[in-house]
Amino acid sequence: MANIKSAKKRSKQTVVRNARNAAQRSQLRTAVKKVLKALDANDAAGAKAAYDVAQPILDRFSARGLIHRNKAARHKSRLTARIKALQAA
Repeated sequence: MANIKSAKKRSKQTVVRNARNAAQRSQLRTAVKKVLKALDANDAAGAKAAYDVAQPILDRFSARGLIHRNKAARHKSRLTARIKALQAA
C-alpha cells in the first residue's frame, strides 16, 4: 500500500476511473450488440434505430479515449454496411 499522500490519492482515483471505464465499456458493447441482434433477426428498421443510438455512444467514447478512434470508425463502417445490405435485400 502507498505511504505517500499523493500516491494514496492516485490509488483512489484509479479505482473510480476503472469502475467508470468498465461501466462505459459495457454500455458501448451493449449498444453494438443491440444493432447486431437486430441485423441477425433481419429487422432493418430496428437495426437502423439501434444504430442511431449506438453511433453517438461510439463517437463520445472514442473522443474521451475509452476506445481508439479507428475502432469506433471501424464499428460504424461495418454496421452501416450491414444495415444498407439488409435494406437493399
